[in-house]
Amino acid sequence: MLLGVIHRNRSACYLKKENYAQAASDASRAIDVNASDIKALYRRCQAYEKLGKLDMAFKDVQRCATIEPKNKTFLETLRRLGAEIQQKLKTTFSTDSRVQNMFDILLEEEADKEKKEKAANNLIVLAREDAGAERIFQNNGMSLLIQLIDTGKPEMVLAAIRTLSGMCTGHKARVRDTGWIWEDGVTYKIAVATCNLFQCVYDSLTGGDKRVYGKEESLVLDSTKDLKTILLALLDMIVNKNVSGHGRDQALNLLSKNVPRKDKKDQDHSKTLFTIDHGLKKILKVCGQVPDLPNQLPMTDNTQLIASILLNKLYDDLRCDPERDNFRDICDEYIKNKFDPNNMDKNIHAINALSGLLQGPFEVGNILAGRQGVMEMMVALCGSEREVDQLVAVEALIHASSKMSRASFIITNGVSLLKDIYKKTKNEKIKIRALVGLCKLGSAGGDDYSMRQFAEGSTEKLAKQCRKWLCNPSIDVRTRKWAIEGLAYLTNDADVKDDFVEDEPAMRAMFELSKSTDKTILYAVACTLVNCTNSYDKKEIIPELVQLAQFSKQHVPEQHPKDKKDFVAKRVKRLLKAGVISALTCMVKADSSILTDQTKEMLARVFLALAEDAKDRGTIVAQGGGKALIPLALEGTEAGKIRASHALAKIAAISNPDIAFPGERIYEVVRPLVSLLNTERDGLQNYEALMGLTNLAALNDKLRVKIIKEKALPEIENYMFEEHEQIRQAATECMCNLVVCKEVQERYMEDGNDKLKLLVLLCSEDDEKLQRAAAGALAMLTAAQKKLCTKLTLVTVQWMEILQRLCLHDNLQVQHRGLVIVYNMLNADSELAKKLIESEILEILSVIGKQEDNPSKQEVIDVARSCLVKAMDLGLIKPFS
Repeated sequence: MLLGVIHRNRSACYLKKENYAQAASDASRAIDVNASDIKALYRRCQAYEKLGKLDMAFKDVQRCATIEPKNKTFLETLRRLGAEIQQKLKTTFSTDSRVQNMFDILLEEEADKEKKEKAANNLIVLAREDAGAERIFQNNGMSLLIQLIDTGKPEMVLAAIRTLSGMCTGHKARVRDTGWIWEDGVTYKIAVATCNLFQCVYDSLTGGDKRVYGKEESLVLDSTKDLKTILLALLDMIVNKNVSGHGRDQALNLLSKNVPRKDKKDQDHSKTLFTIDHGLKKILKVCGQVPDLPNQLPMTDNTQLIASILLNKLYDDLRCDPERDNFRDICDEYIKNKFDPNNMDKNIHAINALSGLLQGPFEVGNILAGRQGVMEMMVALCGSEREVDQLVAVEALIHASSKMSRASFIITNGVSLLKDIYKKTKNEKIKIRALVGLCKLGSAGGDDYSMRQFAEGSTEKLAKQCRKWLCNPSIDVRTRKWAIEGLAYLTNDADVKDDFVEDEPAMRAMFELSKSTDKTILYAVACTLVNCTNSYDKKEIIPELVQLAQFSKQHVPEQHPKDKKDFVAKRVKRLLKAGVISALTCMVKADSSILTDQTKEMLARVFLALAEDAKDRGTIVAQGGGKALIPLALEGTEAGKIRASHALAKIAAISNPDIAFPGERIYEVVRPLVSLLNTERDGLQNYEALMGLTNLAALNDKLRVKIIKEKALPEIENYMFEEHEQIRQAATECMCNLVVCKEVQERYMEDGNDKLKLLVLLCSEDDEKLQRAAAGALAMLTAAQKKLCTKLTLVTVQWMEILQRLCLHDNLQVQHRGLVIVYNMLNADSELAKKLIESEILEILSVIGKQEDNPSKQEVIDVARSCLVKAMDLGLIKPFS
């Protein structure tokens, strides 16, 4: 019996935590012990109802009503569930005919276009609901959907794929019956829809989708074989000539998202090893494609970079040296086999594949670039007469100089070569790439003013040429992209940053390019903006260590005069004026693995730098910056999430949250702000997060509940003890807005804690803002819970003195709150009221109440008079005759 009680109680806990599946499971165990356990039956009924299993919930509450026929709760639940089941049956019967009707319209040749579009949209909406998806499935929907795909009409194919996505989400059995339909995305929309279908199928099989859909857990045995089938199909797609560029991109994106481990603590990385064994050479083949040559795979501007990112993720996911050696050996063998002295096309394919590795797992690419004959091949290709050979070779040289140690080798070997190419070639495409190579080598010293690689003024000349190309619309986007690459390196120099932000047409040209379909540009734009706003990490320079370094003749980094705060602030203003926010919001929306966690971190850094001045935050909100920050604060590197959350806190602290984060989006802001309350964050982050949460908590009860659910209360209470006055004030203001919640009131009513005592003592502090917040919280608590009025008199002997000080305060807002507390206490308990009236409080109330009406302090006078009227009603005082 005791076991039954334990399961029953745990079921109640799971219901409170909204974990309905576990709640139902524990209630069932309690019922197994005692079949007439009425509490367990009702809890299981509640859980089943939340899971959408209305028929099972009805059976349980029916048993409850049989055991206790007069219980009003059971009878009301029975009536309500009966009505809902009737409605569901009615909907189901009407759904069957609707499904068939929709398919008839879609497959009818002569039906008009508008009617077909409406039917397709209705089908998609229906498939997203559990009942609708089941009806489609039962009514031979799968074969009808395949017929729609076979029509080959893009709008029909799109509707069919989106309907399948809805049906497969969270349902393993239906996934098994889809028969693995692989549809190549001929158009971008179809590619994205197919990618989404793949993801739904994959999540359903792996259990990666943790959401509760209320669907029956489907009995599917081992899904490993199906998962391998998907991986092999995706790997085949990326080298299939019949697959479009968009389809190839989405296949690579799916591999990037699903193969490497999400959490490195997870020991199982078998998917990565399987992909390397069966598909590494296929990915290298995509990297090695040269679009300018005949018989190449169809690709978009983004395909090769997505493939490089996938290579990098696979390499990072390996756990030991033998696995990394195997990865390197496969790459080495692939590139070595491609080199052929008699076939120049094969050679440039090998060099392009090497470029892909240098942009991905640089360590592997760097080792292979150092192999005998590779550098010589690059140099030979640079001197070739064919434009395509020169393009591939120069790009490979640029990627090879990504690390400073490697750059020093190329400075001695490659600078003269790049200069020759730059001076002699008349081809703009090659000229611009050679220039970027020089830019990259020129920036090898970073922002250290004393470590310039080239002579004074050389970097400014290179930057000027880059800006000129960037602003030339007659040059193709792929070539102009390289001008931004050059600026990304050169803007390490503060003179170049200043020149760039002065050139508004160049900035606008860069922002326009960042909105184009070519997403390979994102990283370079993000780098340029990070450099211009100085939002990269700076090591703190300690004067004593500088002196020590100078004494020991060690190198000391020097700051450029134009990297000081006032120059940075001017650059930020110019970027905002040129429209940087709209460019950033477009970049954040890029649905591609090219938007890596590192790029997201850089975008978050830029946003934080732009939000530094409170006057600019309105502009950021108006141009959609608030919405764009939410995904950056929820996904990415730890440093990126912290910076994006901090930028959100800055906006939430001073803006109207309804305008800054419209609709349901406002609830997503809570978690990033709560994450900044961690004690490891700095004081400014804590303060601005508290201010933002205060603003949110003032809006509605749903938001207050969300803040409590994110476990923010202990942290806020902790900061109410903080020594720093502003943080303590912000925490108290936040608590003042949260005490409206019943859950918070219950915490103050609990015995054995000093929460109420702290609020009373904070009312005696000298800081007016702190007093106002603490008194406001007490006023609301005593109004909501009469027991707290009595408890307030027990927490400290000074309570009467503190209350009198509040009622006599010079600040009318604090005084008003003090008088409201007195009024609440008079209403709560007659003994307590008597104690108050016998004290000096009566004299204070009389003095305030006798004042003449005055609009500036009418609220205070009215409350004092209400207190006196209440005292008269209680018979504690009498009016003068």
